[in-house]
Amino acid sequence: QVQLVESGGGLVQAGGSLRLSCAASGRPLRTYGLGWFRHSPGKANEFVASISRNGETTNYGDSVKGRFTISRDDAKNTMYLQMNSLKPEDTAVYYCTASSLWIATSQDQYRYWGQGTQVTVSS
Repeated sequence: QVQLVESGGGLVQAGGSLRLSCAASGRPLRTYGLGWFRHSPGKANEFVASISRNGETTNYGDSVKGRFTISRDDAKNTMYLQMNSLKPEDTAVYYCTASSLWIATSQDQYRYWGQGTQVTVSS
């Protein structure tokens, strides 16, 4: 199985940018479809973005389209989430996930989850 560890979270002002990283160990990332979800207190998990095994297809949640970009570097066994034009409503714990499917957008399609990294956007 694969182990996932997120990094890159922190505190940023509205309008700023952050890049999250998800480092994998245990198995090559190229064998997985990958995704990001986020969780805010009192809310359900929200789909953020996903990327196919070959990196050619991406999906985004409506609230982040045009601002966030998901990418993967299988040579480094790492996935990224570039977040631009951040808003206070982007404040959440962000989780990277891995699926045995080619690409997935539902959380129940993801078997492996990282521990999460906190992103806080101040107004």
